[in-house]
Amino acid sequence: MCNLFTDKQYMKTRIFFVLIFVLLISQALFAEITAEVDIQEDQASVSITIGGNGKKPQNKEIQPLPRKYRTMQLGMNIDDVKKALANDSIFGYRGERDVSLLPSPNRVLIETSGLSFLDRSWFQFYEDKLYTMIFKLDEDRVDFYSMFKTLNEKYGEPTSLSPDKVVWKDDSITLCLERPLTIKYIDTKVFKEIQDKAGIEKNKEEVTRQGFLDSL
Repeated sequence: MCNLFTDKQYMKTRIFFVLIFVLLISQALFAEITAEVDIQEDQASVSITIGGNGKKPQNKEIQPLPRKYRTMQLGMNIDDVKKALANDSIFGYRGERDVSLLPSPNRVLIETSGLSFLDRSWFQFYEDKLYTMIFKLDEDRVDFYSMFKTLNEKYGEPTSLSPDKVVWKDDSITLCLERPLTIKYIDTKVFKEIQDKAGIEKNKEEVTRQGFLDSL
């Protein structure tokens, strides 16, 4: 009897830890969990369903990564973006005072305040084309986990995942959700082009520097 009691207690303990582990994993994936435990004299069984209510989750159609937010779309020229910002009341666009030139050649930045869920917005241009949109969201109105769940349902599993950043990426678009609460829409090809050119310029600068040192 003592051995039987010990075995039952051991089995209950194992089942308890299995349930705790599954619960933690399911919370991380924003799923609901339903678990049934049946412990008898000589055996124990566990039935676990992820998705809630014991029903299989419905497969939603995965959407392409977005190039557009409201009336702003990657690839638009700077004049069209200015007009779109001026006509959209969610952005606190003040005209040319919100436009600035970046130190790098052919790059322009528009920075605006926002209303409702938007706290602040940045629009970056390269060779007169919009290639990055950055939106800092109001943490009092929306949270990181709600954003992640929504994006994950719409665009599928992320390309990369870390505690501070989640990335969905294809050949055309990169979508980033970053802590504390920022979302970025990036033209993948243009961004790579800028990075490649920056690398070339850095190499040229290093060669010039080395040439100067060699001439001493």
